[in-house]
Amino acid sequence: MTSKYDKVKNLNDSSFKRLTGVKKQTFATMLKCLNKTHKHKKARGGRKNKLSVADMLLLALEYLREYRTYFHIAQSYEISESTAYKTIRFVEDTLIKHSDFSLPGKKALINSEIPIEVIVIDATETPIQRPKKNKSVFTQGKSEDTLLRAS
Repeated sequence: MTSKYDKVKNLNDSSFKRLTGVKKQTFATMLKCLNKTHKHKKARGGRKNKLSVADMLLLALEYLREYRTYFHIAQSYEISESTAYKTIRFVEDTLIKHSDFSLPGKKALINSEIPIEVIVIDATETPIQRPKKNKSVFTQGKSEDTLLRAS
């Protein structure tokens, strides 16, 4: 199987970003981080992955960009659904833990000198127009027969 990344890496910068959602430079930084973690993980042994690390990253970015199902991604990469899920989890978890891709916490934002811009969204509830219910249809009157039988 030919690598999907080999086909994609020759795209120009704007097309690459349209496809993956990140610039080539950012992709290279992500790939470097993943290669380091993957080598450390495989140093303990284990089965060789069917996908290269570049294809794993491309798969995860494709999932995040297009939000396709695991089944569809698995079919296009010729792997199982569970492998697609595990690959995406590996990529996400690795990148989240890396300092280059972590976001500052709430306290860092509060203590920073950068002014915070606030956007207000009006989320007022509006009543839905529905047909009025005819009360006589839903109200059951007391039947005289019922009163006679109960006595």
